[in-house]
Amino acid sequence: MKIVIAPDSFKGSLTAVEAAKAIEKGIHKAFPDSVSLCLPVADGGEGTLDTLVAATNGQKIPVYVTGPLGQKVEAEYGILGDGKTCIIEMAKASGISLVPREELNPLKATTFGTGELIKQALDDGFKSFILAIGGSATNDGGAGMLQALGLALLDEKGESISPGGAELKKIHSIDLRKFDERIQDCRFLIASDVENPLIGPHGASHVFGPQKGATPDMVQLLDKCLAHWADEVEKVTGIHLHDLPGAGAAGGIGGAFQAFFPSSMQRGIDVVIEHTGLQAALEGADLVITGEGQVDFQTASGKTPMGVAQAAKLQNIPTIILAGSIGTGIDVLYQHGIVSVNSIMNQPMTLSEAIENAADLLVQSAEQVVRSFFYYQTLISRKVVT
Repeated sequence: MKIVIAPDSFKGSLTAVEAAKAIEKGIHKAFPDSVSLCLPVADGGEGTLDTLVAATNGQKIPVYVTGPLGQKVEAEYGILGDGKTCIIEMAKASGISLVPREELNPLKATTFGTGELIKQALDDGFKSFILAIGGSATNDGGAGMLQALGLALLDEKGESISPGGAELKKIHSIDLRKFDERIQDCRFLIASDVENPLIGPHGASHVFGPQKGATPDMVQLLDKCLAHWADEVEKVTGIHLHDLPGAGAAGGIGGAFQAFFPSSMQRGIDVVIEHTGLQAALEGADLVITGEGQVDFQTASGKTPMGVAQAAKLQNIPTIILAGSIGTGIDVLYQHGIVSVNSIMNQPMTLSEAIENAADLLVQSAEQVVRSFFYYQTLISRKVVT
């Protein structure tokens, strides 16, 4: 039997690579002679850079940049195996994981470091980019990123605004004269599964602001600031970001890319599937196992398990999901080749206990689900023969 193992990370506990190895260990406990193929994947968020670099035998280039709250952080950009494509993972420079929970503040958080990563890659000669924009700590509409690349955002006195989402309301004019000219000669593929508009009840501030530390009052303020930002952007580009699908991705940086870069957007999982060769790896497989930390109604919108299952369904291969926790609204998943969704928890436990024991729990769960799956497959086959 052949089993393809294609999980995302279990955030806070296991990387996608670690999760894949744990699942493989469980499978081999049940069926030592089985053929397993590990293809860790991601959906455009944290881990996308590592996944694509590993899958294509690429490399990473360390770069010191400005973190979300102005601190210096050691980030990196990736080079795919073709030696020509640069991957920028926003979370490396402007990610929520770089800020202690108690210090999260989208009013001040900046995407400046992401812009510094892009600038360094431009300096190093790259013209083809994949931008993975999930996992941000920011809500500044991509303003900081644009400033790092030379765009001037000026207040009424003609002075540059300070970092953070709250500063957007001060913008009086946008000066494009020193914006990096090399950008227009490049190609940028934005890997994101977010289709939210920039502003409004389904926009960046309302939907994603709270998880970045925004209180209800802060959400209202940030939404107004992004609306003003969109107004100013439209004056100079003619692009109406306010309700543009995907503009609300990663605190509005999705809109910045659409307005100022020669870019296109694609589901993050589809980008990863294409570059990891998952579709070819699925040939001849009997089962696919995928998973991530939380599976719920949002999974169907293009998260890793959904994308993997859709790819497997094209070849009529069933998919099993292993999850740290299971939320509401998962019924829709069964329409896309997913045969079961299974929590790896085997008893009541705290979050810290679950994180600490995630690898062992995943091993145990993987062993049990494959035992059950192939046992019933055998029963079905016997009935058909009879």
